Amino acid sequence: MYEDYPFWATFFTKLCYRVVLSPPSTHKIYEMGIESIPSESECYPAKLTHGHIEWLIQKGVDFIFYPSLFYERQEFKGADNHYNCPIVSSYPENIANNVEAIADGTVKFRHPFMAFTDIATVTNALVREFPEIPREEVSKAALAAWEELAHCRKDIQAEGERVLKYIEDHNMKGIVLAGRPYHVDPEINHGIPEMITSYGIAVLSEDGISQLGTLERPLRVLDQWMYHSRLYEAASYVRTRDDLELIQLNSFGCGVDAVTTDEVNEILEGSDKIYTCLKIDEVNSLGSARIRVRSLIAAVRIRDKKKAKRIIRSTEQKKVPYTEEMQKEKYTILCPQMSPVHFDLIQAAARSCGYNFVVLPNDNRKAVDYGLKYVNNDACYPSLFVVGQIMEALESGKYDVNRTAIIMSQTGGGCRASNYIGFIRRALKKAGMEQVPVISANLSGLESNPGFKINLKLLVRMAFGCIFGDVFMKCIYRMRPYEIEKGSVEACHQKWLKRCTAFLENTKGVPIRKVHKMCREIIQDFDSIPIHEDWKKPKVGVVGEILVKYAPAANNHLVDTLEAEGAEAVVPDLMGFMLYCFYNQIYKADYLGTSKKAKVAMQVAIKAIEDFLKPINKAYAESKHFEPSKSIYTIVDYAKELVSIGNQTGEGWFLAGEMVELIRSGVPNIVCIQPFGCLPNHVVGKGVQKKVRKLYPQANLAAIDYDPGASEVNQLNRIKLMLASAQKAMDRQAAMQEEAKASAKAQEEPRKEEKRTA
Repeated sequence: MYEDYPFWATFFTKLCYRVVLSPPSTHKIYEMGIESIPSESECYPAKLTHGHIEWLIQKGVDFIFYPSLFYERQEFKGADNHYNCPIVSSYPENIANNVEAIADGTVKFRHPFMAFTDIATVTNALVREFPEIPREEVSKAALAAWEELAHCRKDIQAEGERVLKYIEDHNMKGIVLAGRPYHVDPEINHGIPEMITSYGIAVLSEDGISQLGTLERPLRVLDQWMYHSRLYEAASYVRTRDDLELIQLNSFGCGVDAVTTDEVNEILEGSDKIYTCLKIDEVNSLGSARIRVRSLIAAVRIRDKKKAKRIIRSTEQKKVPYTEEMQKEKYTILCPQMSPVHFDLIQAAARSCGYNFVVLPNDNRKAVDYGLKYVNNDACYPSLFVVGQIMEALESGKYDVNRTAIIMSQTGGGCRASNYIGFIRRALKKAGMEQVPVISANLSGLESNPGFKINLKLLVRMAFGCIFGDVFMKCIYRMRPYEIEKGSVEACHQKWLKRCTAFLENTKGVPIRKVHKMCREIIQDFDSIPIHEDWKKPKVGVVGEILVKYAPAANNHLVDTLEAEGAEAVVPDLMGFMLYCFYNQIYKADYLGTSKKAKVAMQVAIKAIEDFLKPINKAYAESKHFEPSKSIYTIVDYAKELVSIGNQTGEGWFLAGEMVELIRSGVPNIVCIQPFGCLPNHVVGKGVQKKVRKLYPQANLAAIDYDPGASEVNQLNRIKLMLASAQKAMDRQAAMQEEAKASAKAQEEPRKEEKRTA
């Protein structure tokens, strides 16, 4: 809690608590908590947390407070920078679910989700969290704590200015050692600051000088993480001074630094500065870091000796809007593929609204190779996959790059997915295609594109396409593993795909009854396909990151693999994810101080969608083979068994809720798939498995990572192992049923004999 500790120490001291702080990190502290770490690929600072918690427990501390801070303060005007990293904002959930002394209630552990946006929001959250203390006392303590935090920030800035003055007075060089607040931890930085000062160079932190930066360009990617803005502002200040250089510290597994490292690099290179990044983890070896630092020092000395004048260039990234004129000229709008079952219909829906919309068919390994060429290799697999599809298509020659635009959805949340727009623009610049407009498809007003309007007509058509796709997916995956005539299920799919496509392209108005009628007929048609009713196959649920979950090429055709291995895949509806996004706004308004109007709008939207789905769910319920989908409010209740609903980054609490929904509906076998190093999935995927197994002993879970270098053989072996366990469980259940039948029959025979005798 390096950043906000002055606040919490003051707050609790004012309320007459005795504040106990765990000691500075050491490797021994790390080893104390190693048994409860749920994911091996998370960052070292996260892993260290377990050791600090264990130390507090062993010292007999009877109350541990570890808040989940969703939003931070907005330090820089104009930067959308109030999100905390997904690990920072929700890691207390991992502690609650994986540290035994806390999970079994031995130690009192409080970890409320809060917004650290401003004093009013903080105070309201703390009053809610501590109802046993009078409101006036909590409010007074919170105000004193907020003022102390501001004083601390000023002290840090004053120290930065003092070091700058010292550098000037002594004609020295300084290095800004930039990172996140936890990089001040000696165990995490491995003594790099002391190593640099041993060369006679002063060391400053990014927060000591960030307020001096004058970043004149609009930030090119969403600056949704608070501490990133400090990095950019510090880099912008370093480039104005000849006596300062910058080294960025980057923890291995820090997914968000796939964004910051490229950004800081471009800011510095735009002023002929040398960018150096040191990637560090739990291995305490300074050898490579020392070589990199010496190389930087030598390069700076050579540059100074040449007395070459540095040129400070603008690093503003060109944003080309999609204009009304482009729409009139019928520009081709390329959309990356995410779910073939759904996106063929999404394409038809967009075309019915006058857009020359093309869903890319190149969701293959070649696209991934293009992604590796154009995107930081530390970026998550979905970003490589998406950008790779786009760049491979543009370089294929099939499209006129002067009459083509790109569209990409953008939620604006704390996940790296919100930076896809920035990744795409950077790739276009690298390929010399900056003239291609990138349309941000969002409902948050993040960017303006006059030629592409998300109006009611488009939203309704898209919703219809999504609903048809969900019906197809449920029916295909349920029936195909059991079909008597091979290909009969796909033939039914293709027949209805043509009808639904024609309907979406040609229909007028809002034909709700027609959609309901078509969905009922689709369900009835699939329901009547002859199948092997006596076959018993293990059902396997598929949950995880949205693109990897629905894109066959991204998950190595997982559904096909499951079916080939003798299982039935169960994949939750895509519409459920949309409802999850809507519900998040309700929670944020109630607990994080966001708009009440947005809450009401989302409540209305959820009711409208779920009312629309009722006739379709009724058709499922009346069928022989299909089960209706659950309400989003039911899934919320399921998720609460495992995590807080404050987990809203990426798939958030929804992923955990889907696990419980599957288990409760008779699908205990679950494959949780995520990109390697997916930050939210460390908490709501791998992080909840221990608790899932505790609450549901029948659960058979397999967590599988996907990325360009992942071994398909390893993935297949994990799947086969899970299926083997599933088959054994089915065999045991069948044996128990046979035994019960035999026992019942044995008890029935004497009764029959008595009747005959009578």
